[in-house]
Amino acid sequence: MRTMVKKAISLLGVSQLIILLTYFYSFTFYMNLQVAFITAAFIMFGSMFAYKKMIQTQIDTNQIEEKRDLLDEIEDPYELYDETPLNEAPYEELNLREIVKEEKKKIKTFSLSSAKHGARGSVSAFRLIPYVFLVLGFIALKNNNLLDIPVYLVSLLPGMIIGYLSAKEILK
Repeated sequence: MRTMVKKAISLLGVSQLIILLTYFYSFTFYMNLQVAFITAAFIMFGSMFAYKKMIQTQIDTNQIEEKRDLLDEIEDPYELYDETPLNEAPYEELNLREIVKEEKKKIKTFSLSSAKHGARGSVSAFRLIPYVFLVLGFIALKNNNLLDIPVYLVSLLPGMIIGYLSAKEILK
């Protein structure tokens, strides 16, 4: 664990040294690069940490449900070509009301618990706080007449890459 953290910190340190070198080129370029880099890195790190935490709690509480393969869901969304054996009983012996009730139970409807389950990962503080810093950094650059949109947008990419790589090292 300690070596993973050291690798992540060294990766962030090297990238910050490279960013610091851009200060000698232009202060505006440096500020746009720094703000975009830091916020994008924090967004990636926070998202990955929140996702890992959400998955870990699902594993701990055994809330894992078996899902079909994505390609299978796209090709056969209503399971028409499912290979499970059908009831081969004659039509007269089938209780159609019971069959309809069973099929209705299989249909998932929107409920408060499903909304809470989906919102848990997206409303995490680990994801929201970096986005607040992204907006505040953007506003601060704009108010100080330092915002250069092309530099800012391009500078988000290295932040996402370094944030992903460092989070991947730490969260192994």
